[in-house]
Order: sequence, then C-alpha cells, then structure tokens
Amino acid sequence: MAAEEGARSPTRMLAEGHLRVATGGGAPADGGIAVRHLPHHHASKREGAGGKNEQYNLEDVDSVPSKMSNKLVNGNNKVPATLDDYKSLLVPVIEEYFSTGDVELAASELRSLGSDQFHSYFIKKLISMAMDRHDKEKEMASILLSALYADLLGSSKMSEGFMMLLESTEDLSVDIPDAIDVLSVFVARAVVDEILPPVFLTRARALLPEFSKGIEVLQVAEKSYLSAPHYAELVERKWGGSTQFTVEEAKRRIQDILKEYIESGDIDEAFRCIRELGLPFFHHEVVKRALTLSMENLSSQPLILKLLKESTAGCLISSNQMSKGFCRLAESIDDLSLDIPSAKILFDKLVLTATSEGWLDASFTTSSAPNEDMRNASGEKIKHFKEESGHIIQEYFLSDDVPELIISLQELSAPEYNPIFLKKLITLAMDRKNREKEMASALLSSLSLELFSTDDIMKGFILLLQSAEDTALDIVDAPSELALFLARAVIDEVLIPLNLDEIGNRLRPNSSGSQTVQMARALLAARHSGERILRCWGGGTGWAVEDAKDKIAKLLEEYNTGGDLGEACQCIRDLGMPFFNHEVVKKALVMAMEKENEARILALLQECFGEGLITINQMTLGFSRVKEGLDDLILDIPNAQEKFGAYVDLATERGWLLPSFA
Repeated sequence: MAAEEGARSPTRMLAEGHLRVATGGGAPADGGIAVRHLPHHHASKREGAGGKNEQYNLEDVDSVPSKMSNKLVNGNNKVPATLDDYKSLLVPVIEEYFSTGDVELAASELRSLGSDQFHSYFIKKLISMAMDRHDKEKEMASILLSALYADLLGSSKMSEGFMMLLESTEDLSVDIPDAIDVLSVFVARAVVDEILPPVFLTRARALLPEFSKGIEVLQVAEKSYLSAPHYAELVERKWGGSTQFTVEEAKRRIQDILKEYIESGDIDEAFRCIRELGLPFFHHEVVKRALTLSMENLSSQPLILKLLKESTAGCLISSNQMSKGFCRLAESIDDLSLDIPSAKILFDKLVLTATSEGWLDASFTTSSAPNEDMRNASGEKIKHFKEESGHIIQEYFLSDDVPELIISLQELSAPEYNPIFLKKLITLAMDRKNREKEMASALLSSLSLELFSTDDIMKGFILLLQSAEDTALDIVDAPSELALFLARAVIDEVLIPLNLDEIGNRLRPNSSGSQTVQMARALLAARHSGERILRCWGGGTGWAVEDAKDKIAKLLEEYNTGGDLGEACQCIRDLGMPFFNHEVVKKALVMAMEKENEARILALLQECFGEGLITINQMTLGFSRVKEGLDDLILDIPNAQEKFGAYVDLATERGWLLPSFA
C-alpha cells in the first residue's frame, strides 16, 4: 500500500519522471561518486549476527551473488519482508555506525538487509537521526551517503530520499527547531559531493507546495551555501570536515596521480599511489578520470590504456569497478562532448580496445548497445532544442517578457541543455543592437535565480569561448563583446571572479577564448568598473539605469523623511533588480553622510541584510563603490572619509561585508 501511495507522490514523480537509474554495472546517473572514508576499524560483532569474518572484504561482494553475500555478512540471513520490518532494522544499524564510525560494517549490514526498493527510507532515516545530534554525526551521515552512492545507493533512490525529507520538513521542525538550516546544509553537501545533481533543486522546487518549509530548505541551500564564494570548501567544513578525505580531496589526489604518471611513465609508482589512497570503492573514479584524460590528451592514451589493463590484471582495480568507471563516463558523454567534440567516437574506440583485450567485461558492449539509438535520439533532441530556443529568444527580444520566456524554457523539459541555451542567447544578442545585449544580460541574471546553476552558466560561456574564432568571422568585435558579457555576469553576481579562473583553465592557452577571459578580468580591475560595465549597453531593459537610480533615490528620500521601514524594503524588492542592490547600498551610505539622522539609514541597511534582501556580495560591492568615489565625495562632504570609516567598522562588526573587503 505504501508503495502505491509513493508512486503518486512528488518523490516518485521526481525520481521516475526526471532522473534515470543507471544500467550496466549499476553505476549511478548524473556522474555520481562515492568515496570510502577510512575510519578506525573495530573488531566488534553484533549479537546474533553470526559473527563477522575479519578477513572479509566488501570489495569481494561485487562478484558474489546477493544471497551468498548476505550469508557471509549476516549468518541468520534475516531479510525484512515489509517496509515496517525494514525501518525497525535500520535504527540499530545507524546507531552502531554513529558509535563505531565503521563505513565497511554499515555498508555490509545494509547490503545484508536486501530490500533495495526501501533504500530511500534509509537515506531519510539516516539524515533525520543525524539532524537531532551533534556535528560529528551530521558529518558521519554525509560521509556514509557519499561512500555508499556508487555501490548501494543509486541516483533515483538518493533523490527520492532527499525528496521525502523535504516533504516532511514541517514534521521535522516540530522536534528540531533549526531543521530548515540543518537540512539545507545536507542538501548543499550532497550537491557538493555530487550525489545529488544541481538540477535536483529546480526539479524539487517544482514539485513542492509553494509556501512549504521544503521550499525554504531549497532556498537556504541555494542562496546561503551553493551561491557563496568558495562554497564547496564552506559546505564541506560546515560540520568540521572528515577525518580522512573529503570527496574533492580524493578527486584531486587521483587527478594528481594520473598527471604525474603521464609525465613520468612510472607505472609501479602510480600503482603504489593508488593503493595508498586506500579507497577501493572509489576506483571507478580512477577509471573515469583516466579515460577522460586519454580523450583530452591523445598522446597520453597508450600510457593510460597500459595503466588500466595492468591494474586489472594485477587485481588492483576490480572488474566491477572498471565497468562502473566506463558506465559513469558513458552517462556523462553528452556533457563531455561539449568540451571534446569527438568524445563519443573516442569513447567507442576505448570500449572496443578494452573489451577486445579482456580487461573490460564483454557484457558492457551488449548493455550499452542500445545507447547508440539513444545517442541518435539525443542528437535529434539537441537539434530540436536549438530550434525551439531560437524561437523563444526571438520572441523575448520582441516582448521583453522574462516570466513568459522562463515558462517556455521549462516546457522544453531539457535542463541538461541549459549551456546550449546560454550560448544561443548571447550569440544572437551579439549580432543585434545594444538593447538586445542588455536584455540578454538581464535575462541571464533572472535565469541564474530561477533555473540555471553556476555550472550551467560556466559551461555555456566555455562553449562560447571555444568557438570564439568562428564567431569572429561573422561578428567582427565578438571577442570584446564576449568579454563584456563575462564581466557583466560577474558584476550581476551571476558568476564570481573565481569562476573566470575556472573557465580560463578549460580553454587552450593563447587561444581567442583565453584572451577574451583576460579582457574580462582587465575590465573588472579598472577603476569604477562596476558602474561602467552596468552602463556598457545603456542600462536596463524595462527602464534605463538612470531611471533605476532615480527610483532608488526617491524611495530612500521618502523613507528618510519618515517613511515606514517595511514599506521601504518592499519598494526595494519591487524594483526587481537584485543584481543592482549595490546601488541602494551606495546611495544609502552617501545619504547617511549628508543627513543628520544617519542611524535611520543604517537601520534600513541592517533590515535589508537581515531579511536577505541585500546579499553580502551586493553589500560589499556597494561599500566598494563608495570607497572608490571617496576623493570626489570629500569635495562636498569634508568628513566623508571619517564617516565612511565608522560605517565600515559597523558593517564589519555586523557581518555585512566579505572578509576580502579589508
């Protein structure tokens, strides 16, 4: 009965309607990962469990039939018959994990329960129990989910489990007062650890009631954590960090090992380093990254193939982990094709080589054979998406209707092609007048709040920059236009400055695209860059920048002469230009210097910051703009320097400013 109800729930809709469960080796969709965080091993045995073989290695379970593995791990082979039985057996498993920190033991006991169809309840139970405990248990829960992802917990079950948590946020809040904030960290951590795709937030938001606490969780996760500078490090250290490897650290180590191997050719040293990682459950990441490197740098391919072949022959990487690595790459091949146009052809050749030489199971080609039809269908889908995107953008340039465009884009139901839409939008805008260019930038700001992740936007700009030479054949000043679009994206907080470095690293050195990124950096480094870049195409679409400034000045004057604080905040909200709120900060600070009742103006800034109406980035940008113009202000306000120093001290004390401002 529970299963039938679940089939109609938003949880099921999210998993079955949008997310695919991987096939052929059980690799997770969406490029999921799993890291085995090595805890201290304990020799404890569970009462009545029939004992645990100390030499038993979970890696061997991959090649043992499920019933046999159940007997090895759990002598009584107790498998729950119903969901209620499963739930009752979960609690002691989770309690013991929190006591011992033994990932291997938790994995083996969960495997012994069987009942894969109930795994989403395990995710919900694990997190809900951790939420009511200390940071140590919260960190342990995130580590366990990351460790189990590729082997036991598939992509759809992970999304179902988190969706169930979001649906029950109201109930959790009764017992856990800070449930919204804690759960938002779990969601952000799952995205950072790549066990949830970023698009999960958009899809979940569409399925939850508009004013539910689940929606609040998603908003906090996106605004407070996933949009912050250096957000990955911030989220991973939120609960004190893991005692061993974080997911990102493990990835970096693997990447370093492979690059060093390509440079030196020392295969024994590479094997030693892989063993020292102590992450046999994460060897599929070694395979995936090695294959990707071989496609990015064709000259390294013979060395990579030798490494993978001999690692299988020497039993360093199991056949199951090898298949998972290939499966994960197969699932992300469309995204990889954005960076490596011939990725699909190269991948097929790698599969053929691996299967013919015997170090990849021949069943992989059988299981992936239908993918050829899927790829052809995918090509048709991309073609259709490009055509429809063109129509939607052309209509937007005529109507200037952002909400209508967002609805039309959502109806296409292809969030994986968001980078292609961005490329199409800016390419069409570059060949038009300043009005359309301004509209494109304004739209990009709206899309970053509603639909697009930072990763989508970065990929879109990478696509544009990689084809910059071709674009310049049709649009002579394409490089300078692209540099302005990039710089404007940073000013509008669609991207952060660090993203420019990440984009630059994905481009060929000294290419036209790489030079364009340098131009964007130069634009941002110039004096008064914020205001100049905002005006580069004449300002806003509905009304110009000067009109926006005039409205801001009037609402501040009205508030200062006795207006209501709440009404002033609502007027700022009604402007509908969150990316331009730094102008509110700038004008408010200047007004505070000029007027006698500066406390009233500063109270408005405090209220806007406290409500999240003005973000820390916009606040810092506003203060920076005032700082840049102090020399001119002193001519009219002799004590401007002194007053500004006092405002900075106040803002720093109240946490309004980024540490970098100092």
